[in-house]
Amino acid sequence: MSSPNKKPHVLFLFSDTGGGHRTIAEAIIQSLREMAGEDIEIELIDFLKENAPLPLKRLPDWYPKMVKAPQLWKLGFYATDGRVQARVIVATIWPYLSRWARSIVKRHPSDLIVTVHPFATSMILKALGPRRPPFITMVTDYISNHALWYDKRADFILVPTEEARQGAIKFHMPPEKVQVVGMPVKAEYCDFSLDKSALRQRLGWPQDKFTVLLLGGGEGMGPIEKTAHAVATSGLDLNLVIVAGRNARLKSRLEAHNWPIPVMIHGFTTEMPKFMHASDVILTKPGAATVTEALNSHVPMIFYSRIPGQEDGNVDYVVSAGAGVWAPKPKEVVQSIRLWASNPLKLQSAVSACQMLAQPKSSDIVSRIILNRLGLETRK
Repeated sequence: MSSPNKKPHVLFLFSDTGGGHRTIAEAIIQSLREMAGEDIEIELIDFLKENAPLPLKRLPDWYPKMVKAPQLWKLGFYATDGRVQARVIVATIWPYLSRWARSIVKRHPSDLIVTVHPFATSMILKALGPRRPPFITMVTDYISNHALWYDKRADFILVPTEEARQGAIKFHMPPEKVQVVGMPVKAEYCDFSLDKSALRQRLGWPQDKFTVLLLGGGEGMGPIEKTAHAVATSGLDLNLVIVAGRNARLKSRLEAHNWPIPVMIHGFTTEMPKFMHASDVILTKPGAATVTEALNSHVPMIFYSRIPGQEDGNVDYVVSAGAGVWAPKPKEVVQSIRLWASNPLKLQSAVSACQMLAQPKSSDIVSRIILNRLGLETRK
């Protein structure tokens, strides 16, 4: 713990191997700021870009390309997903990465550490040694979480669902350390002060059309072009909004196309909360952060692709509750849109399922755990 005159320092470890890790960390930080104000110092670092040796530091850049080989990714995920396998992985790579992991600890002295990335768990705990600050793991997929997330040395292992909790216990995590907290989400996705009509007017979207929002994550991944073409040529009276993320080439190709329906194309945007609240349906891959944002925005989802492994459980979680559908073929995407666009009762049933799964207080729950562990009172 810090001295009485020093503000506690909280370190968040993430990496941009997919945008969800950063987004979920930022949601917790937003809540911490509201609860603790200036009483704590918060630091957020991409630990894989902190002087990591090759090839580790290139993983954030390679990740979008790696997941384009889904069957190979699936094989690697499940072949290494076990308690014994995870321990062997850590023991094998530790001699090569020990200096790097210890340098992170040395450069970022902290009173509490939160990791939202599986690779930081055992590596950083091992580097910290026995005399260490409290360590919290926030697991960032709903059900199918890799064994590398779990290390019993962590003080708290926070998971989004009871299924994830049972998975952690299966990997021999002490049950008293594993707590279900939901999935953290930024407050903007839980704000319903403006209705769809007002938001569409503000965004310049058509008021009278069924609106479909097509996403591919922050990196614009997945068969977005093929899906967009199928939707646009379906004959349905739609408004289609496409977010290409940081994928500038994809954005340029989409903008060059002659679309038969109203289509609005965006790159990376900070307006996503408004986009979601103004939409009727979201077409997306099932990244945990996007799923969480859609659920808390009360917008049903159509999943047109997924990364095997960590995203399998996200699909099961949403589809089994009726808050979305799995439609991996363009014609299935169109069929799902047609069903919801033509049947308001079915659409409302899916909206209600989103409302049931939404957990708008999750970020606050995690923040209270952090502040309580630091011995601080909350302002909220």
